[in-house]
Parts: sequence; C-alpha cells; structure tokens
Amino acid sequence: MTSTQQRAALQRQIWAIANDVRGAVDGWDFKQYVLGTLFYRFISENFASYIEGGDDSVNYAKLADSVITPEIKDDAIKTKGYFMYPSDLFVNLAADANTNESLNTDLADIFKAIEASANGYPSEGDIKGLFADFDTTSNRLGNTVKDKNTRLAAVLKGVAGLDFGHAFYEKSDAAHIDLFGDAYEFLISNYAANAGKSGGEFFTPQHVSKLIAQLAMHGQTSVNKIYDPACGSGSLLLQATKHVGPHFIEDGFFGQELNHTTYNLARMNMFLHNINYDKFNIQLGDTLRHPYFGDDKPFDAIVSNPPYSVKWIGSDDPTLINDDRFAPAGVLAPKSKADFAFVLHALSYLSSKGRAAIVCFPGIFYRGGAEQKIRQYLIDNNYVETVISLAPNLFFGTTIAVNILVLSKHKTDTNTQFIDASGLFKKETNNNTLTDAHIEQIMQAFDSKANVDHFARSVPYEEVANEKEYNLSVSSYVEAEDTREVVDIAKLNAELKITVAKIDQLRADIDTIISEIEGEELEA
Repeated sequence: MTSTQQRAALQRQIWAIANDVRGAVDGWDFKQYVLGTLFYRFISENFASYIEGGDDSVNYAKLADSVITPEIKDDAIKTKGYFMYPSDLFVNLAADANTNESLNTDLADIFKAIEASANGYPSEGDIKGLFADFDTTSNRLGNTVKDKNTRLAAVLKGVAGLDFGHAFYEKSDAAHIDLFGDAYEFLISNYAANAGKSGGEFFTPQHVSKLIAQLAMHGQTSVNKIYDPACGSGSLLLQATKHVGPHFIEDGFFGQELNHTTYNLARMNMFLHNINYDKFNIQLGDTLRHPYFGDDKPFDAIVSNPPYSVKWIGSDDPTLINDDRFAPAGVLAPKSKADFAFVLHALSYLSSKGRAAIVCFPGIFYRGGAEQKIRQYLIDNNYVETVISLAPNLFFGTTIAVNILVLSKHKTDTNTQFIDASGLFKKETNNNTLTDAHIEQIMQAFDSKANVDHFARSVPYEEVANEKEYNLSVSSYVEAEDTREVVDIAKLNAELKITVAKIDQLRADIDTIISEIEGEELEA
C-alpha cells in the first residue's frame, strides 16, 4: 500500500467511524466530538513525543504522575504551550473507556486541566476555551450518564483505532503529523459539504485555498506574516504552509473569527498542523467593528473568504466613516452588503510589498451607489491588480460563480487585469473542483499579465475609469468565446437546392405512380 492509498484508506475509515458513532445525532451537531477527540489524541501523542525526546527507553504514558517535577512541567508549558500528566493522555483514557463509569466527567476534568495548565503563561490565550464545544454533559450524547459514556467511549475507541503509524514513512514525525492534519481537514471538509449553507461559512475547499494562497504570496521570497480577517477553520492560512512551507512565513499566522465554535476549530487546526502556539494568533470577535492586530500590521500576505453580502452596522455607527480603514474611500459599504467593508479592511492591513487575495460576491463589481464609489477609490489609487471570475459550484453551500479580487500596493503600471477562469473546472459528484493544471493556467496568466483571447486581458486605466465607469466585471473586458458551430451559408444554400430538386423529382415520381395505379383501376 502506497502512502496515497494509506491516506485514502484512513480517510474512508475516519468518516465511517464519524457516521457510526453519532448514531441518530445530526452529523453537524456531533462534529465537535469527533474533531475534539482527534485533537485530544494528537496533542497527547505530540506532547508525549516531546517529553520522550526520541529516547526509545522512555514511555511517557506508562510513567506515574508523581515523577513529574515542577521544573519539567514549567519547561514543557513554555515550549509546547500546555501540559498533560501521563494519566491524562488519550491512550490511557481510551484503554478502559468502555468500563469507565465516570468517563464523561473524567474527560471534562482532563480538558479543564489542559486549559488551566497554560494559565499565567504566554500561551494562555491560545489554549483557553479550546474544548469549550466538547460538552460531555450534552443531551446530544444521550439522556443518561450511561448513554453519554457509551457514545463517548465509542468515539474514543474509534479514533484510537485509526492507524497513524509510521510504517510507510520510515518513522518521519513530519509525515505522522501530516496524517493527523489531513484527517482533520478531511473531516472538516466532509462536515462542510454536508452542512448546507453554513458549511461554506467556515471552510474554503482546499483546491480554491491553494489558488488564493499562491496569488497572495506570488513573487515573494518570504513574507513577514499571513493574515485572514475572517479565518473560519483556518484552512486558508494553513494552505499557505503547504504551498511554500512554514519557514517561508517568518512571524506566523494571524486570524480573526466571529463564530465561537469555528474559532476553536481554527486553533485546533493550527496545533494539528504543528504550528506552535507562539507562531499563530487567532482571535475571537467582529473584524469590522472590533478588529484585532492593528498593532501587528502591515501584513505581506492576506487571504480571505469573508461571508457574502452579510449585513453590518455601516452608517448607523457614525464613527466608522472616520475609521482609518474606511475613511480614505470617503464612503462606507452599504449596511445590507458588507463585502467592500472586508475589502477595505484588508487593504488597510496590507504592506507595501504584499498582496491580498479575497473571494468576493460578483455583484460588488458592477452595482452602483456606494460600491461604485469604493471601486473608483480602489482604481484611482491603483490598488486593484487582478479580478478573476471562477466557475460556479466550487464552494460548499452555494452554487454561485464567485470572483477573486487581488489587491496590491506595488503595481508597476496602471492597468487592471481580468481573468475569465469560469470554464476551468472538473465536474465532481456534488461540487466542481479546480485541478492543479487549472491553477497553473491561472497563475501563468496572472504572472505574465499577457492578453490571451477569451481568457485574460490587461486593461488600461482610461478604459476602466472612463469607458466602463469603474465596472470591474470580468465579462465587461474579456470576450467569451463563441462556441456555436460556424455555418457556411453558401454551401448550405447549395445543399438546399439539391435537396429541393430531389424532393420535386420524388413528388413527380409519386404522382406518376399514382396516375398509373388509378388508370389500371379504371380499366379493370
């Protein structure tokens, strides 16, 4: 079995377990327990591996809690961000889960201890509340303590049975971590795909994330920091590491998320991809009204898939027009459509050498009013590098064909590039996908800025501003290819004449035959 086959088998197994253990509980409601248990196993094994330090003679899980000195605990928290006693490790709790009558309270106590271990340390904010959504007293698990424990034991045993072994990786710790991270992303992706509209609100499919990450970091040999102002489960931020590696990003990963459950998923996702607590900063809150990271800007790379056309306070808060993020445009995004508020926020946080790649609802590129004035501000100040139209049905929870807006503060000309990638997709069962070849084709056009018939065009400022009145719809600049069959009218007329002549001759022959038949009948 190859590593690819092993991953596929592991993913099939973990999804089967997720569906089996939830029973009659809705998968969306149950996801915290499966994802949280996978995370619990990961941090247990990761922490034990750190303590053991590669010494095969040491098995941390078998040590007595009493042998752990305060110095060991202090050093571990400063390095890993949290601490776990041997008795609290996943392997030890899972071992007798089926017979543990206090399993639900034991789990709750372990999670509280993990979070409390970071109190007073720099990692406190990164660890606090991580397990808040793993409610071991919830009636979703069952009506009685016994029912709850039975279901919790099933989840623990299921996750314990997953093979994250090193057999195919020659004991590569990095590959071992990749398997955990891939399994977590796979679960999140499947939950998103089955969650209806809400699925798209916290997860950007990996194939689209890959394109966005490449656009944001194109041409840079390193970036200081990467930022997502509406980070969801963190998939967009993490795709950057897969594209360029974690060391390419010098000072870490920054994100803000409004939904509390999704905020916890993002922090878990960071740990599961071996991003240490001191290399990420994910905050909970409303990015538009209460933004974090004003003291951390500017960012060399910004990636984002903000919610489409959500309502926001807008002009009902008179102080926002004086906000550094929105004041330069002279107008606020409409209260019923916050899309451009997210765009202007990202622009404000962008460095002079960086790029922001933002998924946008198509309507903001052609509607009038305040949105047209914001487009004028962006174009007149030469911030819009490229607008890319994508194929429909690429995202979970929506079938619309969205756009990607690429902002830059270091353009070398005043042209605006438009790429029509609406024809680039591979048809899958439920959603379309972008292949690596599609992404490469888009990136080649983005890099070269060359005009390609029916695909890409770099448009002078005068045409965008004057002729098109700041309309930024790709279809206004890139002519769609006419795929209708070309008909040779002269050839068609000649063929019609021949056909008509044959019909006339056939009618004459039929008339002759009928006349002969009628004559024979009269003679008879």
